[in-house]
Amino acid sequence: MYAEASRRGYSRRQTSSSCPPGTVSRVKLSRPARRASLVVHAAASAGWLGLTLGLFALGVTAATTGSAVTVEASVRAMKLFADWLLLPLAFLTLLSGLLLALGTPWGLARHRWVYTKFWLTLATTTATVFALRPGVNDAVFAVAAGEPVPDAGDILFGPVVSLSAYLFMTVISILKPWGLTRRGRRLRASADSRRDARGARQTA
Repeated sequence: MYAEASRRGYSRRQTSSSCPPGTVSRVKLSRPARRASLVVHAAASAGWLGLTLGLFALGVTAATTGSAVTVEASVRAMKLFADWLLLPLAFLTLLSGLLLALGTPWGLARHRWVYTKFWLTLATTTATVFALRPGVNDAVFAVAAGEPVPDAGDILFGPVVSLSAYLFMTVISILKPWGLTRRGRRLRASADSRRDARGARQTA
């Protein structure tokens, strides 16, 4: 996600790490901490994406199979993933991404792709808590009582939306599109002005 921030040749021109007067200074991660956070974030993001793909495959199986045994096995496996793996990976991805944003020159609201990815991650984490997991639990309770899955769309909608969001976030993490936000442009202009002023004083 923030690979450039961990490289020695990272350009301060691209996004200035200095804070203009009147702003709150950000905590800067040391190089080892930055690299460790990047590894954690990449691993958690990849695990979250893979887990969501597995949930999608299980949901499709439960929605299309004609075997009651296969349906029960599929939704119980979905519940196991959702209860024990999904939320920890979601929160780890969110927190490690936030740490990298606030602890490196990228910032949280300087670049449109970072800002977009943060809000999408927060939205999908919230949807996991309040939509995906309840839908899976309802399906498990139904099949445990010998009833069919209440609505196949309920167990497919969450994984489909989440998988689409994660793939989109992966793409923008690689391409880093859209440039700076309004705040990012203002901070860069302020940093450029201070640098030009320092250069003028040194050559005076």
